[in-house]
Amino acid sequence: MPGGTRAQSKDALRIEARTVKIATFNINNINKRLENLSAWLAQTAPDVVCLQELKAAQETFPADSLRALGYEAVWRGERSWNGVAILARDHAPVLVRSSLPGNPQDCQARYIEAAVNGVLIASIYLPNGNPQPGPKFQYKLAWFERLITHAAGLLAAGVPVVLAGDYNVVPAPRDIYPTRSLDDNALIQPESREAFARMLAQGWTDALRRLYPDGPLWTFWDYKRERWPADKGMRLDHFLLSPEIAERLVDGGVDRCVRGEENASDHAPAWIVLNV
Repeated sequence: MPGGTRAQSKDALRIEARTVKIATFNINNINKRLENLSAWLAQTAPDVVCLQELKAAQETFPADSLRALGYEAVWRGERSWNGVAILARDHAPVLVRSSLPGNPQDCQARYIEAAVNGVLIASIYLPNGNPQPGPKFQYKLAWFERLITHAAGLLAAGVPVVLAGDYNVVPAPRDIYPTRSLDDNALIQPESREAFARMLAQGWTDALRRLYPDGPLWTFWDYKRERWPADKGMRLDHFLLSPEIAERLVDGGVDRCVRGEENASDHAPAWIVLNV
């Protein structure tokens, strides 16, 4: 066989079959950016995709268009705002829950959980919290407390879990470009960072930071003030891995080029590869 023996080819296929690529992407209006999303899916072919900020009602989610690309989906839509989804290539995700427990009155579409090939995966769109101080910041912190409580229960279950999404938290100063202009922003407040740190202290692994312990890993560049051309970004999109799956982490990164496309979201897709 060109480029290697038949045995080598079989070995390569076995290695490929044991890996799964999981991505998270705040699409910032899925119907408006369906062409961008479709092109990225066709080019990179992730096995699982967690989407946030669908900005689409449940009935207007483009399930048929995604199915034509080979992806089945579970989703929770919300007209004009929020919205989360989990896509799986050549598999149907098994919906586990479509809301974060702890507050039955909270109707915002910010959390969805599904099983895909033996891994429990959540797509998370944590509240932004601006302006702060104020009720929106208090809602952010209360939502985070509910997530911490639920995450502890998932850890106690001892199953492989990936909590992926837009956490709307810059975990540390190295996760944002040098600036004092955002000192009052909810994304970098001590309370937001402390909540994220408490989640990690439960035993979760910050996957991208483990892979790249130094340097920036921007996933978001604001539309305002030419922040994309100036590369003034921040890291808002994270994968938290349970101990059962953290040891299987082999690769990851950010598809920065997607942010530079016409009609782009203000986020870029982030991804990890697990040896499962």
